[in-house]
Amino acid sequence: MQYVRRIRDLREDADLTQRDVATILGTSQTMYARYERGANELPIHHLLKLCELYKVSSDYILGLTDSRRTGSRK
Repeated sequence: MQYVRRIRDLREDADLTQRDVATILGTSQTMYARYERGANELPIHHLLKLCELYKVSSDYILGLTDSRRTGSRK
């Protein structure tokens, strides 16, 4: 589960707390902490919000690429 490490690293790089990100996602800090630990799977709608927040591709968060760049969307 590459995304577990990536979402934590992205959050820390952005100087955000788990509570900050949880608020943006509309969830509790406890639930977001569970995503970062891998105890719960990250829902797709939260993945999409994290991509927008950090301006990275879903492939990057999921560990399918090491490029943070987002592709063009039509």
